[in-house]
Amino acid sequence: MAAAAAVRSKRRLLPHLYRLLHSTAAPSLDRFLRHASPVPRAADHSPFLRLPAARVSTLPTGLRVVTQSYPAATRMASVGVWVDAGSRFELPGTNGTAHFLEHMAFKGTERRLTANALEVEIEDMGARLNAYTSREQTTFFADVQGRDVPAALDVLSDILQHPRFPQQGIQRERGVILREMEEVQGMMEEVIFDHLHTAAFRDHPLGDTILGPTENIKSISKKDLQQYISTHYTCPRMVVSASGAVDHDEVVDQVRKLFTGFSTDPTTADQLVEANPAIFTGSEVRVENAEMPLAHIAIAFKGSSWTDPSSIPLMVTQSILGSWNRSIGVGNCSGSALARGISNGGLAENLMAFNTNYRDTGLFGIYTSAPPDALHDLSRLMMEEFRRLAFRVSETEVARARNQLKSSILLHFDGSTAVSENNGRQMLTYGRVMPFLELFARIDAVDCDTVMETAKEFIIDKDVALAAVGPISNLPELSWFRSQTVSDDTFTSRVLSLFSQNN
Repeated sequence: MAAAAAVRSKRRLLPHLYRLLHSTAAPSLDRFLRHASPVPRAADHSPFLRLPAARVSTLPTGLRVVTQSYPAATRMASVGVWVDAGSRFELPGTNGTAHFLEHMAFKGTERRLTANALEVEIEDMGARLNAYTSREQTTFFADVQGRDVPAALDVLSDILQHPRFPQQGIQRERGVILREMEEVQGMMEEVIFDHLHTAAFRDHPLGDTILGPTENIKSISKKDLQQYISTHYTCPRMVVSASGAVDHDEVVDQVRKLFTGFSTDPTTADQLVEANPAIFTGSEVRVENAEMPLAHIAIAFKGSSWTDPSSIPLMVTQSILGSWNRSIGVGNCSGSALARGISNGGLAENLMAFNTNYRDTGLFGIYTSAPPDALHDLSRLMMEEFRRLAFRVSETEVARARNQLKSSILLHFDGSTAVSENNGRQMLTYGRVMPFLELFARIDAVDCDTVMETAKEFIIDKDVALAAVGPISNLPELSWFRSQTVSDDTFTSRVLSLFSQNN
């Protein structure tokens, strides 16, 4: 049945590919702009991008403090600690420790003996305390009223410097994390991206899950937690970031007084990454489950690191590919050619292009879920679009992608929490905070030639990583996906040969 479906798919698509490859003019996209300007224009964002500048101070210990007095009529503030440490820095056999530590940080300190005491103190302030762990970073932050910033810093410094790690709390938290793992297994997007990291960085810590395997959760000890925090929670790898109703000098003075118990080991995350770099393996993970109604698929190429010059062109390219969901009902009106093709062909339920950056590498690709009988046509359309990015991109769609990217950035940074998070992350990844005016100037500098050059560098004749779960018997082999990344001239010859054979 799979072979027959492949033949039917090829016969339907070959005439379309032939017309596409021999088209001398790009399809008109003006109809998407008829109610605005004839073409997308680069707007002057200066009036609303001139926010108060971020201020940065570095203490003698190497700990950095960044603040930004973000407009906050509510007099709210966000303050947090960003640590250059995540699951990729765990020792062999201890995967899951970084995330376990995040949970245990709220279970009591030498001054706040129980989790309940900590929760009551936070709630009495009307504050919110939270944390999360990624593959390269761990974050602890609080949203508070401006007057309570000193109290929030006191809490954050206490839970990170003086955690108790009570044995009873460790045992209780094992159950909490195991239940969290069960919940994650029901979130197919999370499952797919974990599988994709395994396929892309096989046998490397970057390919491990953040939560870790069940056997590790059941065996992680107090010693493991103490060793991780003493090794990786060091002053040169930490940033205190605050935004909103904050005063820079006051925050620096408080941090200087409170954050005194951390190691000053000068080893940086960059040095650790250099000692164990992530190698893109271009393999696949397939989990067949015929009982599922939809197949969930992620296709990825090796992407760029945070500081790679190609990182922003890849962001624009991601915006060209776009995102779409059948429930929004505007697929055939989307500016994304891929979304229009999928919508008009009824090939998938959703689409999301992604561009994930790490210190030394990245992942660039597409995630989608689709009915099993559409997998051949969907795969061909996606790979066709990947390849088109390297040879046939119009200035109109690039201008639209730039505008959409800038709008999404501005929408994301609406509030002190997002600003504090952005500043903390940028201090860890770039060593500075990039102003919006500079970021937008870099985005506006990306034209269609830049997009095509970037696509040639990251897509054409490059390896592919694949993750798929569900009824995937009709999904082409990994070798087929790899074959579709060949140069345009080679692909044209193959298509014409197949077209002549079928006529």
